[in-house]
Amino acid sequence: MLWTILIGFLAGVIAKFLMPGKGPEGFIITTLLGIVGSWVGGWLAGMAGMSPNVGLIGSVVGAMVILAVHRALSK
Repeated sequence: MLWTILIGFLAGVIAKFLMPGKGPEGFIITTLLGIVGSWVGGWLAGMAGMSPNVGLIGSVVGAMVILAVHRALSK
């Protein structure tokens, strides 16, 4: 569980770094963004016929998708 939170936070931070911009995302939102992004990355990989164990790169891609949706909905 702790490992999931740590990887989620790291994926969220990397996603926010790659998609700069002002947003209300704090520590908890960044961590949740990364955790949910990991699930989304695994789902997208499964849809593409790849292994759902996507690792950090897939987690970051999923987190970027979630971040884009979050920012679009919060405007």
